[in-house]
Amino acid sequence: MTNNDIPQGSSQDRPQDNLQDSLQRFLFDGTDIRGEVTTLSASYQELLKNQQYPPQVALLFGEFIAAASLLSTVLKGSGMITIQARGDGPITTVMAECSQGNKLRGIVRGDFDNLKGINSLQELLGTATLAITIEPEGKERYQGVVALDGKDLSQCLEFYFYQSEQLPTKIKLAANTQSASGMLIQQLPSSADAEKSADDWQDISVLFETLSSAEQLDLSHNDQLYRLFHEQQLRLFDAQPMRFSCSCSRQRTESALISLGREEVVEMSVEQGLIMITCEFCSQQYRFTAGDISELFDPPNIPLH
Repeated sequence: MTNNDIPQGSSQDRPQDNLQDSLQRFLFDGTDIRGEVTTLSASYQELLKNQQYPPQVALLFGEFIAAASLLSTVLKGSGMITIQARGDGPITTVMAECSQGNKLRGIVRGDFDNLKGINSLQELLGTATLAITIEPEGKERYQGVVALDGKDLSQCLEFYFYQSEQLPTKIKLAANTQSASGMLIQQLPSSADAEKSADDWQDISVLFETLSSAEQLDLSHNDQLYRLFHEQQLRLFDAQPMRFSCSCSRQRTESALISLGREEVVEMSVEQGLIMITCEFCSQQYRFTAGDISELFDPPNIPLH
């Protein structure tokens, strides 16, 4: 991957089109600090297209999707990372995942009818937990769980890293009706000079905290980083494209029906005539006639030649 110094200049333009759905890593030379910045536009709109989320739910969902994009780099290869909150408030579940190939998908469940005046994380989710599940392909699944009691999702994720990874981490997330954005900085295990590492982290953290939500949503990655860290020796890596993609398929839907058992599925077929299953992530519909159901449980014998 090619490394590039951030440009010595800044503009007030919106993020460049080719970076509106991307994740970029960056490093601070001479320190133990790494970072990531992400912007999601078309992919975010695609995720919202088939849902009827109220504005405050859509914005919270945008933050979860941006967070899944940022945390996807912990995979180091094939697999999937999932960020999921469950609570007893009007919103019962928020889930966002990023899988191999930087594929994003997610869903929000709850009662959206009585959310007037409800905007904060605690008001929307009530008493809740946040689970981060890492599933590397071919390796053991790992899950960390923390209470969702911070003022916002960023603070809860920072606590997760502090508790589970013992890595000082700062995260900023932002979303509006058009896009979602996120930035993360993290101090890796320190070098021999612990005092210098602590000073570096303090200096860069102070600069990081000055980033506003408006800047995250309005400025390109280059411009955000230049605005914050133009006095630092920073290397920005090539952009990795992010996109919405659903893993549903007819074959998976058939497997789900088979898992219900012949008796229950046949009964559904008799009652409804046509079984129609709609994917909750992408709204793709899968139709099964009585003949389809019969073949599921009694596949035709195919002669061998």
